[in-house]
Amino acid sequence: ELGWISKVHVNRPAVARHAEEIKKWRTVKGNWQAAWLLKAVTCIDLTTLSGDDTPSNVQRLCFKAKHPIREDLLKALDMHDKGITAAAVCVYPARVPDAVNTLKAAGCNIPVASVAAGFPSGQTPLETKLAEIRLAVEYGAREIDIVISRSLVLTGQWEGLYEEIRLCRAACGEAHMKTILATGELGSLANVYKASMIAMMAGSDFIKTSTGKEVENATFPVGIVMMRAIKAYYWQTGYKVGFKPAGGIRTAKEAITWLMLVKEELGVEWLTPELFRLGASSLLGDIEQQIFYHVTGSYALQHELAMA
Repeated sequence: ELGWISKVHVNRPAVARHAEEIKKWRTVKGNWQAAWLLKAVTCIDLTTLSGDDTPSNVQRLCFKAKHPIREDLLKALDMHDKGITAAAVCVYPARVPDAVNTLKAAGCNIPVASVAAGFPSGQTPLETKLAEIRLAVEYGAREIDIVISRSLVLTGQWEGLYEEIRLCRAACGEAHMKTILATGELGSLANVYKASMIAMMAGSDFIKTSTGKEVENATFPVGIVMMRAIKAYYWQTGYKVGFKPAGGIRTAKEAITWLMLVKEELGVEWLTPELFRLGASSLLGDIEQQIFYHVTGSYALQHELAMA
């Protein structure tokens, strides 16, 4: 529906002003903080996307996804029997079989997500992108994080962008598709809004801020614009599309702020793994450290918490 796209205008000063206000929000304390942090854990896509990934470090990541917080800490909070796990394990396509086999052996139903479609640059032919998606699904990935061709946005080829994402959606089959917009490379907040709308129109289950490889990743202005697009799309169609900020989210405080922003912009119903994810590799370590402090009154030594 190109009519939606042609009328888009973003009030950048207002967005920037709201983003500055978000940074000043007071965080929750005590048991409330612990509860919000455990909620954040259940929304994390625990990720490793390094050139030196091996079966062993993917296996370690999978076990950390199943046991994200030390058992004795969960018992102290009376949350040991509530099924606290990460939302998904995210890896490159070549490492999907390692993750699938490890989680299966552990008797765990955590889904494996795989980046595909020319991640992170998107600068590969469409045929190659579609083949990579199909391979990842064939290997057992239940979620696919695709990345768009930024050039289609920067040159205003909205129908071309729609068609690319639509074909990727078809290649995913029954797997959920998260569309990475790489917002730091789209040039303007108006382009971010337009790309968000196109991605949702083409069938994306989630829209995601970044690959984590750009110079600028998940920021509050971008998050506000993407969530307003999700809300407008829901009002028009009745379909709920998920939101995933990714890249540069490293502290427990940042995670809580993102959760609070989603609650403010989209409502409590979006605060579930089905509609909200945090893309992170090092965030879980800080969350576990904060929960350790909440339970014991002191910070953990390096050897006291398992590696994420």
